[in-house]
Amino acid sequence: MIRGTENNSKTDGSACARRGRVQVYTGEGKGKTTAALGLALRACGQGWKVLMIQFMKGSADYGEIRIAGSVPNLTLIQTGSPDFVRKGKPSENDLKLAAEGMAVAREALKTSPPDMLILDEINVAVDYGLVPLKRVLELIRSRPASLELVLTGRRAHPELIRIADLVSEILSIKHPFAEGVSGRRGVEY
Repeated sequence: MIRGTENNSKTDGSACARRGRVQVYTGEGKGKTTAALGLALRACGQGWKVLMIQFMKGSADYGEIRIAGSVPNLTLIQTGSPDFVRKGKPSENDLKLAAEGMAVAREALKTSPPDMLILDEINVAVDYGLVPLKRVLELIRSRPASLELVLTGRRAHPELIRIADLVSEILSIKHPFAEGVSGRRGVEY
């Protein structure tokens, strides 16, 4: 039997009844953004307000961009260009867009904090020098106690791993890319 409306938990999961955690999804394997989107969907299904900011992504062709507006309580904002960023050689526009993403996150925490904030690809943005680690640490320290904060992307900084409550490393054991298969609509984007 499938049950969609019953809640057997002792607490209702409301902001005052929970302590937010910091979650990190990292590693060279596929599925970090997908895991975060799964969390977002689960949270929205419980009535949580979710804000997902995608760093280094700026294409309207991603499936999550196409559907986000129809998911109640989910706001998804891209703060990147559709072009790839070269590590060690970010453009002024890449730096500007990453700074805008952090500004959106800080402003949201000040004015109308979501229940869950997802900073998608923030680990890569830090690794590539688009966002200073210091700014991410400040955001973590200043977040409301009930906020669930999710950080995704390859090469998470050791300090982010150290302070996180949950860290999942997604390994790449086998992937069609190795055989020359390009990204597939609906699966990779």
